[in-house]
Amino acid sequence: MIAANNPSHDPDPDSFAQREHDWRNGAIVYQVLVDRFAPSARLDAKRHLYPPPKVLRDWSETPQAGAYLPDAKLNSQELDFWGGDLASVRSRLDYVQQLGADVLYLNPIHLAYTNHKYDALDFQAISPEFGDRDDFIRLAADVHARGMKLVLDGVFNHMGRNAPIFLDAIANPASAWRDWFAIGPAYDGGARVWTGYQNLPELHLENPAVRSYLYEHAASVVRSYLRDGADGWRLDTAFELGHTYLRDLTRAAHEEKPGSLIVGEIVNYPDAWLQSIDAVMSFTLRHIVLDAAQGAIPPATAARRIDMLIRDAGIEPMLKSWTVIDNHDIPRLATLFPAVSQRRMIQALQFTLPGAPNIYYGSELGMAGGADPENRGPMRWDLVRDDTPDLVWTKTLTGLRKQHRALRIGDFRLIDSDSLLAFERYTNRVLDTVLVLANPSGAAITERVMIRNAGLMDSTPMINLLGPPDAPPAGVLDAGIMAVTVPAETVLVLGPREQALGGYSRYKRVR
Repeated sequence: MIAANNPSHDPDPDSFAQREHDWRNGAIVYQVLVDRFAPSARLDAKRHLYPPPKVLRDWSETPQAGAYLPDAKLNSQELDFWGGDLASVRSRLDYVQQLGADVLYLNPIHLAYTNHKYDALDFQAISPEFGDRDDFIRLAADVHARGMKLVLDGVFNHMGRNAPIFLDAIANPASAWRDWFAIGPAYDGGARVWTGYQNLPELHLENPAVRSYLYEHAASVVRSYLRDGADGWRLDTAFELGHTYLRDLTRAAHEEKPGSLIVGEIVNYPDAWLQSIDAVMSFTLRHIVLDAAQGAIPPATAARRIDMLIRDAGIEPMLKSWTVIDNHDIPRLATLFPAVSQRRMIQALQFTLPGAPNIYYGSELGMAGGADPENRGPMRWDLVRDDTPDLVWTKTLTGLRKQHRALRIGDFRLIDSDSLLAFERYTNRVLDTVLVLANPSGAAITERVMIRNAGLMDSTPMINLLGPPDAPPAGVLDAGIMAVTVPAETVLVLGPREQALGGYSRYKRVR
């Protein structure tokens, strides 16, 4: 295969054909907290599932910070529920599909005590507030009927302190589950817990029985949910699982369902991790984009770092990696960047850089929210209107990505620029090419940039793909050089327009 960033050779058409047939490449991912996404139609029938100290909130209420509960060893905000379930998620799949999503990603749905479900009591069971395994199977079938995929959240680093197997293990030295956890007097509370949270005892992955239960055995958690309709797993705190177990889990998932996705929550620099799993959540890329947007680093520095990241990680795993801007662990984009122009610029980069854009439910509507729990508010269905500006913009970006092959599966190459964050996405078809030029500064920038694409013909007009179709070209190529003006806090997304005059085209032999 020709090196992706080598401009002196034509890209290999077979590699792009293979990428197009892999749903994981460049997919648009929509993330949902089941409890907070859609009101349940059967709320009255399941109120008994929220006994005190759990609280069932009204959908109009906003999450508030709670107080630590010493006996429960958790915060009261973890016991505030809004009542969403798998059936209510199914009822809103039309919305997710019409938004342009290719993948529905659910935060944990396993049997657990808290609202967030990161404290599993039994991975094989669904939390009754959400439904049961049959509800999951029905949801997966409905997702697939729409041509979409379903990814689950695997929290395989730890369980919950109320898990029956942990309670037995901690109380009984002869317990069959004793070696499933790291237990002993060396640990506060008697067992090793995740980052000091006493409600989250860590699993002892060095025990073969634990690995068999999680992913090795035919009836394991990973394999059984894949058989029931899941198409992949997002692994919580994947960097703590280590390379050996990540490789083994990924292998097991691919054996069970070829083409399934294993994407890791990797907060580290990602390159070496992509030898163990299919993809990462691109937090390094997020930092680079946000740093550029707020002026913490020059745009050209941001471009150089993105190029370095993609070269280190490799374009193939980067296409599968999730481009995260906000989610359930970090403040929402509208809170971090109240200025609409900055938000638009960040989202445009999210949808044009290599990767799979991750839309956190409600962010497409401009939902605000600071740190947990504010960022986990109930979905604002009242904002779902045809004239909601953030929703219109998000649909514009999802439509752009679906219309332009290079944005989904294309290679990446820097555009030489002194003052812009500028890059090119390209495939084996020269007219697929998309140029992206971002100006995070507060003033318009006019610059002559160099486009290192030998297939783009002289005098080709470059059209703003986010502008009116009848607008004049934003630039015209002249021997690979283009003069362009990028307004303040704006991203120009440009594509070539073939000039066919009387049946004549400069692209007649170069496609």
